Amino acid sequence: MRLSISLLCKILPKSPYFVTTPIFYVNGEPHIGHLHTLLLADVLHRYHKLRGCSETIFSTGTDEHGLKVQRAADSCQMKPLDFCDKISGKFLNLCGAFDISPTHFLRTTDPSHKKSVQTFWNTLSKNGYIYKSYYEGWYSVPDETFVGPHDIEEKVVNNERVKVFSQTGHVLEWLREENYMFRLSGILSELKHWLASRSVSIKPAFFHEYLISVIDKGLDDLSISRPKTRLAWGIPVPDDDSQIIYVWLDALVNYLTVSGYPDELRIWPPDCHVIGKDIINFHAIYWPAFLMAAGLEPPKTILCHSHWTVNDVKMSKSKGNVVNPLDLMEPFSVDGVRYYFIRQAVPTHDANFSPLQMKRFLNSELADTLGNLLLRSTAPAVNIKQIYPATPSDSELSLLPGISEINESLGSLKNQVEEHFEGANFSRGLADMMHPVRLVNKLFDEIKPWILVKNDPNSLVLTSAIYIALEVIRINAILLQPVVPSYSEKLLSKLGVGQEERLWSYSVPYLGVRSRQETLLTPTKIIPFKKIR
Repeated sequence: MRLSISLLCKILPKSPYFVTTPIFYVNGEPHIGHLHTLLLADVLHRYHKLRGCSETIFSTGTDEHGLKVQRAADSCQMKPLDFCDKISGKFLNLCGAFDISPTHFLRTTDPSHKKSVQTFWNTLSKNGYIYKSYYEGWYSVPDETFVGPHDIEEKVVNNERVKVFSQTGHVLEWLREENYMFRLSGILSELKHWLASRSVSIKPAFFHEYLISVIDKGLDDLSISRPKTRLAWGIPVPDDDSQIIYVWLDALVNYLTVSGYPDELRIWPPDCHVIGKDIINFHAIYWPAFLMAAGLEPPKTILCHSHWTVNDVKMSKSKGNVVNPLDLMEPFSVDGVRYYFIRQAVPTHDANFSPLQMKRFLNSELADTLGNLLLRSTAPAVNIKQIYPATPSDSELSLLPGISEINESLGSLKNQVEEHFEGANFSRGLADMMHPVRLVNKLFDEIKPWILVKNDPNSLVLTSAIYIALEVIRINAILLQPVVPSYSEKLLSKLGVGQEERLWSYSVPYLGVRSRQETLLTPTKIIPFKKIR
């Protein structure tokens, strides 16, 4: 007995999947860098749901403790929690505005998170990884971290020579204080083995060697608390109210909180941490070290994306070039913004935001390529019966010029896109999707169906051309669901594709695999992606 694809998916569900973003610091409002991180995680979350995972978790949220937040609240003459409520709400609204669908939105001010952090601290302490000592060194307030000698540069700022953090350019302050320390030295060999043995997948791969080189240079034990006299806004150290838990340790534990810690862990470890390259040390060195010291598994994959510049200039408040994502909704649409930020960015290099380039991308691929084919194949003047034709025979399809190349492109598309998406090369996956669409547009240019229909409305060439065009649109719409869910839904609904047949496994052509019967297109008028003027 042959089982349908949808039934097999129900019988053989894939393992659970857990993807995270960093929780975003609330000392400033959301910008396109935050949006990009959220979109990457959302695409992975939707992709794995479509592939039939038995359960999926997508967590994000806001990091609300620390000196930066305390100072930002003071500058606004607000209580810290009121300030956090305001900014955290903007990050939550950003998700809603751009059709981003986290299953969990965690705030570090949540009582459940405080319980997780203090339990995790006690575990590290019980395992012998926490001790108290005086610590002194150069400290970056904006980055909430002491900076080692390898990451310090000297620069002239306001006619004064100062030390700055080389990774961020922030000016450093010299501090000496009594803190609790994490015994990083006690876990370094295990950490290095974890990285060197490729027990974790770091994407892009060149970060693997970078991280090993960081460890090889030598790492000091970490300061993981701050005196309450300097920092009052945070989670107190258990049994020592004079110290506040270091904000980065506090923040990283959010992934455990989401998974059910300190009670039963529902899904652990995370399948993928999506992060920006500026915080890779925290997620690929310190966080795995904390977890190993606590007897927990480190993450499986760390996807480290690059940053966004604006017209080839780094974004900063001082330059006045920080882009608010909400300002892009009206001119480019939600689906347009989602598509561009996934299509333009590559993991290995910083991406450049340009409204002109964005317009060209969207017009070229969504409007003039995919949208054009939709109009050509569903227009009543060409598709008189308003049908999605039955699968033609091989002899009927052979009447179409270039059909061999089209079939080959369409037949391999699912596997190509899958390979790119698994490797987080989403841009290449989207580029591959456009190839069969362009081939069929070229076919339409050659056979001119708008003329064929006048001469012979029942032409086999015409019917076969409409069929292959709608097949290309159907498969593209299934594969595009993680990236542009709303637009994909409209395309699939127009073609009359049922919900069960929108799973990833259906993104293969009916040609040579199974046939489909003729169906009517839904009468709802669909406007393809609107060209941006």
